[in-house]
Amino acid sequence: MRILHIDDEPDIREVTALALGIDPGIQLTSCPSGQAGLAALQGGLRPDAILLDVMMPGLDGPGTLEQVRTMDGFADTPVIFMTARAQAQEQARFIGLGAVGVIIKPFDPMTLAGQVRDILAGAGR
Repeated sequence: MRILHIDDEPDIREVTALALGIDPGIQLTSCPSGQAGLAALQGGLRPDAILLDVMMPGLDGPGTLEQVRTMDGFADTPVIFMTARAQAQEQARFIGLGAVGVIIKPFDPMTLAGQVRDILAGAGR
């Protein structure tokens, strides 16, 4: 499974890479901003899913998702938001924007790959 992870925090990208690296079935590409993630997609990257930080400078997660959905071939790519915003109404808003799930930060690195797989399985992926 190919996953694109977009997060502006280097520490979060590193922990996510280590956590998902435990799963030999996951191939991860990391980008430091929404703009870099969009450029990777435009450059030919075809992930099976996108892990997307909500709060980033410049182009935030919801704005990035909106642009991803307008790109050819990405209308149905599952997106999972990653955020420290744990309130139920905020999570519902993210799902309403088109995400298939929300992972709350801080996440447990030992269970992250399983969380991602469970969310995608629940979304029929």
